Amino acid sequence: MRIFTFKNLRILILISVLGAVLLYTQDQRLVTQGWYKPLEVVIFPINADSSSSVNQYIDSLSVKNFADIDKFIKRESEKYDVVSSTPTSTILGKRVSILPPKPPGSGSNPLAIAFWSMKLRWWAMQNTPDDKSNKHRVRIFVLYHDDKPNQKLEHSLGIQKGLLGIVHAFASNEQAKQNNIVIAHELLHTVGASDKYDAYGNPISPDGLGEPKLSPLYPQKRAEIMAGTVASSKTQSHMARSLKTCVVGEKTAQEIGWQPN
Repeated sequence: MRIFTFKNLRILILISVLGAVLLYTQDQRLVTQGWYKPLEVVIFPINADSSSSVNQYIDSLSVKNFADIDKFIKRESEKYDVVSSTPTSTILGKRVSILPPKPPGSGSNPLAIAFWSMKLRWWAMQNTPDDKSNKHRVRIFVLYHDDKPNQKLEHSLGIQKGLLGIVHAFASNEQAKQNNIVIAHELLHTVGASDKYDAYGNPISPDGLGEPKLSPLYPQKRAEIMAGTVASSKTQSHMARSLKTCVVGEKTAQEIGWQPN
């Protein structure tokens, strides 16, 4: 009776690889949610429309365009027991010319989603290769689009495995502050935060409200970052104007490893 076969060897190798990935992912989560040193956030701009106007906008970008993100994270972290006094350090990376793989549609099976996630991580490795550890670095790929009237952008996303974010944004100075809201939202997804809005885009009470203890409860004046909108009533809301009117609520803080004071 043969115990060793090539099939058994393949299974053993697969189990070993999956085990290594699981251990690395767990270690990555523990490191990023420890907040004992600044988490590097690298913004990689992409011209999603291949247009000259978007090229000009990307050429004009500097790290100052994203300064509000670090200010927001630092301000909100001071409400909690966070080790690092500078939780994030956002820098502008090089332009990426190749578009990321499109995510599967809504209702896709878990296998398709897992396969896309692997493709995305491979794409990121191919287009932003370096020797840095991904345990302390989040890569946010911002796909800039022409700011056309009534244009709807694709859904942005952030994934914890690999610390990657895909953000769809308008190439417009007028939209820059709201672009930073989306970037901060997806950044927090990469370190464990969950969405806090319903199927209609309205904040879910109480965790999705910027002021859950306000009385009367509505209208709200602030947005919880993982909802992204300010609720004027239970069924109506509008996007926050900037990160100045956003907060990190208690539930989100718990998810990303920020402890109460």
